[in-house]
Amino acid sequence: MSTIRERNKELILRAASEEFADKGFAATKTSDIAAKAGLPKPNVYYYFKSKENLYREVLESIIVPILQASTPFNPDGVPSEVLSGYIRSKIRISRDLPFASKVFASEIMHGAPHLSADLVEQLNGQAKHNIDCIQTWIDRGQIAPIDPNHLMFSIWAATQTYADFDWQISAVTGKDKLDEADYEAAAQTIIRLVLKGCEPDQ
Repeated sequence: MSTIRERNKELILRAASEEFADKGFAATKTSDIAAKAGLPKPNVYYYFKSKENLYREVLESIIVPILQASTPFNPDGVPSEVLSGYIRSKIRISRDLPFASKVFASEIMHGAPHLSADLVEQLNGQAKHNIDCIQTWIDRGQIAPIDPNHLMFSIWAATQTYADFDWQISAVTGKDKLDEADYEAAAQTIIRLVLKGCEPDQ
């Protein structure tokens, strides 16, 4: 039973991610989510109680990996290794959770009305930790004296674009879907740009 339960929840979460990403929270109907998941509409309420709860679960499904991506950040870490690992983690999130990424981006653009205060605090705390770590490397002369806030913003933008702007990327590349080689090329390109830009001034 637990296997069936987890499978059904996963089907609903995946369908909800696509529907919320495509239509937004207000315009999405639970009946459309159920239809996309291939399950009866009552199952949505059985597992998630309400559309609001389901939306929050979609958000949390991407917030957890976003928080985990920052695990390597510490002042004693090697900057090139930490930044490379972080960029690769962020690219993987865009590859594996593209619809949830769009939902998250939309939520942030609208002022995060559905995010709990605790999650907002965790996200802001994570960002501050990463920025403080970068500032420590700058103070030690390990990387160039660039603005750590804008370095983080640039990494977010460069990595999340592969999920949030997938239509434009498909139009430019002529591919319906990027493959592993594309994501690896993206990671290598962003890593090279960031590490070269962070090289200490001579």
